[in-house]
Amino acid sequence: MKPKLGRQSLKRMLVWGSLFCVLGFAFALLAHQWVEHSAKGLTYERTAHIPSNDVALLLGTNRLINEQYLNPYFQSRIEAAVQLYEAKKVKHILISGDHSRKTYNEPQDMKEALMARGIAESAITLDYAGFRTLDSVVRAKKVFQQDRFTVISQAFHNQRALFIAKRKGLEVVAYNAELPVTHQYSKVRWREYLARAKAVLDLYVLMKKPKFLGDPIAIKV
Repeated sequence: MKPKLGRQSLKRMLVWGSLFCVLGFAFALLAHQWVEHSAKGLTYERTAHIPSNDVALLLGTNRLINEQYLNPYFQSRIEAAVQLYEAKKVKHILISGDHSRKTYNEPQDMKEALMARGIAESAITLDYAGFRTLDSVVRAKKVFQQDRFTVISQAFHNQRALFIAKRKGLEVVAYNAELPVTHQYSKVRWREYLARAKAVLDLYVLMKKPKFLGDPIAIKV
């Protein structure tokens, strides 16, 4: 028979468990503020104010929610990319997203949506290995040879991408797509706290690298 935990042992476990939770919460909060501060002055809401770059990095997301409903985050990112392109603030759009299985292809879905809005196929390049924001940003530099570009996503996501880009020594600004307020907004908000804590760990502790790199690919602008 397994020995039962005594009161003192149980008390110690509760104390250490509580301490771990408090430290984890504090770290997540500090990471959140660090990411937010690092992006200060680098995100833009209006095309008239944002600096011009040759290439935009459009961060992928799924087109549908639960394989049934159009994803408003997807739609607003497409709208933001079209706005930048039509305002001549970017000349080429690099779409980076997940294509880890045959039935799921974020870059292709975004490409089709952009072309439906009148953007030429020749002005679009696809990165099928943007499995995470870190992968997308680093691959823009290492694979697609871009040291300076404009990130397109919602503000919370842009801030994290800028944090990663600054750590990698890239000259990057971001254009904020409209933030849809849906029933999933609270879930997205709390998930972002965890994502930012993970980004700090990945960059400063674990020294994470993209899942795939590969040979350089030239973008013709």
